Amino acid sequence: MPINRQIKEKEVQLIGAEGEKVGVISIEKALEYAEDKNLDLVLVSPNSKPVVCKLMNYGKYKFEQAKREKESRKSQKTIELKEIRVTPNIGEHDFGFKCKNARTFLEAGNKVKFTVRFRGRELNNVKAGEIVLNKFVEELSEISTVEKKPFLEGKTMFVILTKKI
Repeated sequence: MPINRQIKEKEVQLIGAEGEKVGVISIEKALEYAEDKNLDLVLVSPNSKPVVCKLMNYGKYKFEQAKREKESRKSQKTIELKEIRVTPNIGEHDFGFKCKNARTFLEAGNKVKFTVRFRGRELNNVKAGEIVLNKFVEELSEISTVEKKPFLEGKTMFVILTKKI
């Protein structure tokens, strides 16, 4: 946003510090007006004819803008992708424990990625990994939806679940 001497127009539509319209005046007169009031002349609308400038304390404006931006970032909820790794021959107790953890992650609003890692000869029986992933999907179906179906990539197969809306 151009301010003070960075504005290269000859005439400007000036708006006062309180929002009142001063009128169309020359840039030199507008700069004098701004200096008299110890304010900055800020270009607000560069596309209009004549361009619109406003008198304001530019440093204070930038500070308040940064403060508002920081406040809006603070109120945003970032969704994380939580990963749970299992093997194709997972035990019943381990399965229940992993489901419980996944449930807490989903209720907190995060996405959950179940990963089945195949080692050695386990890669010959990829169907076993798919069965395990589908079992997780079925177990958590009342609170989640499948974002990405079971997918084999190299030696890993994964599925991504998100919270139902």
